[in-house]
Amino acid sequence: MPELPEVETIRSQLERELKGKKIIDVEIKVLKLVRAPLLTFKKAIVGAKIEDVRRRAKLLIFCLSNGYSLLIHLKLTGQLIIKNEKDQAEKYTHIIFYFSDDSKLFFNDLRKFGYIKSVKPNELDSELAKEKFGPEPLKKSFTLKKFKELITNRKITKIKPLLMDQTFIAGIGNLYAAEICFYAGVRPTKPACLLKQGEIKRLYKGIKIILRNAIKKGGSSVDTYIDTRGRQGSFVPFLRVYDRKGKPCFKCNCKVKMISLAGRGTYFCPKCQK
Repeated sequence: MPELPEVETIRSQLERELKGKKIIDVEIKVLKLVRAPLLTFKKAIVGAKIEDVRRRAKLLIFCLSNGYSLLIHLKLTGQLIIKNEKDQAEKYTHIIFYFSDDSKLFFNDLRKFGYIKSVKPNELDSELAKEKFGPEPLKKSFTLKKFKELITNRKITKIKPLLMDQTFIAGIGNLYAAEICFYAGVRPTKPACLLKQGEIKRLYKGIKIILRNAIKKGGSSVDTYIDTRGRQGSFVPFLRVYDRKGKPCFKCNCKVKMISLAGRGTYFCPKCQK
C-alpha cells in the first residue's frame, strides 16, 4: 500500500498539475470504487474547479470551488495518472476525470480496493474525524514530547504494529515502520513499555528523517506504485531491511530475518536491533 511518502509525492504533483483546472466530466467504469450514488457523485464534482490538493494520513483530498471535497484512497494498488487528450484508458483504468484543458486523470486499480468519495461543503472535518487519525509525523506540532506522550498511552503494544496504527501516527505503513525500527536499533517486536528514552528519541528521529528522505526520492516502488507521470519512486536502494530476507545487513553483515508480526511480513537485523 502506498504510504505517506508515496501519497505525499502524488499530492504535490497533483497540486502542481491540476490546481485551477475545471472538471468537465467523469467516467466511472467500476461503480464500487465510488462511495456514493453515481448521479449524486457527478453532480457534486462536474463543473467545479480544483482549488487545492491536500493529504491526511494516506488520504488525498481535492478541495473544489463549489465547497465540496473529493476523498481518494489508493489502498493497495491504486494509481492516479495524468494523461493528455490522446491517451486511451488502460486495462485497469476504472475512473477517468476529464478537464477543460483536455487533460485527463486516470484512476487505475488492479485489486479494486481503492475508493473515491465526495463530501458535502462544511462536512470535511467531521468526515475526517470519523477516521480517528493520529498526528501527522512531519508537522512541527509532532514533537519529541508529543511522541513520548503517545508512547506512554500505548504501553502494551509492540512497537512496529504501533507505528503502523493510523490512530497512533498517520501515514506510516509496513515498509517505513520496518525501516524506522532498524534506524533506531529497536527490534520490531519490542513492547512500547520496555523502550528506553534513547530508543524513543531514535525512533522519533528515524520517523522524521526516513519519511522526508523518501519523499525527496519520490517514494518506494516495491510493487505497483508509480507517480502521476508513471515513474517509479527511487528510494528502494536506500532501504536497509525491508524485503531483504537472508541478505547481509549493511551494518554488521548478519543475515536479515523476516517474521510475521500482526499479520504482516516484518524484516529486521537480529544483531543490530535489540
